[in-house]
Amino acid sequence: MTSQKIRYTKELAEYQGKPSKVFKKSGKIERKFYEKESLKLQHELVKLQKWVIDNNKRLLVIFEGMDTAGKSSGIKEFNNYLNPREARSVALPKPNSKELGQWYFQRHLKQIPNAGEIVFFDRSWYNRAGIEQVFGFCTQEQHDHFYRQVNGVEEMLEDDGVLFFKFYLNISHETQKNRIKDRENDPLKGWKLSELDYKSMNAYGTYEVLRDKMFSLTGTDHAPWCEVDANDKKRARINAVRYLLLNIDYDGKNKKLITGVDKKIVKLHNKGKYYGKCNHLA
Repeated sequence: MTSQKIRYTKELAEYQGKPSKVFKKSGKIERKFYEKESLKLQHELVKLQKWVIDNNKRLLVIFEGMDTAGKSSGIKEFNNYLNPREARSVALPKPNSKELGQWYFQRHLKQIPNAGEIVFFDRSWYNRAGIEQVFGFCTQEQHDHFYRQVNGVEEMLEDDGVLFFKFYLNISHETQKNRIKDRENDPLKGWKLSELDYKSMNAYGTYEVLRDKMFSLTGTDHAPWCEVDANDKKRARINAVRYLLLNIDYDGKNKKLITGVDKKIVKLHNKGKYYGKCNHLA
């Protein structure tokens, strides 16, 4: 896989028609427009999965972000029409006593896709870069050790042919507060709430510092971070899909549809310095 690229363009459906038909006064996109555009992208995702299966490719997609950022619904956007036998979502629980004695990456790497498979991580080994550090679930030494190893782990994945993407869904503190309040008032979403959500909301500033550290240290050329403004979930989803499809040369790609992403929504972090050795003997 060649280095991931970002292409900004105004040749997107949301900028071709009347703004009043696409955008609400708040700047968020209308549901009708979103559903129409999303369906077009779903056709491309189905083509992508067929290409992955036919060519024994392995596609791994990580979703990270603060609580309520829309990680689960973002994965659902990708997974809507994919064959569930060859596409799965992984959301690991907290490690048990046995796993706590393992190499930190071990339980995550067990979930790496097999040939012809797509795997989505709803949170990943980057817990150690963020939430574990915020709440003291790891020591400072463990946190630092994670950073000494993570770029090498990801370089090995890329070197072995895994198509590897990292999305970070970014939201404002105000959006996070509003979404937590929405969960409080909706009995169908009550299961999403925990004491940790409130603590996370109060630690928003700390998360921001750790997020930027993560981008700086692990947003490498071989495994960049695609940061997505997720204050409008619908806009975030379609641009995340566009970014993924833009960076894979699958058969039958509709290049009139997959032209790039919205500069207002997507940012690439790929300047992190790393001097790995996987390719030095090639």
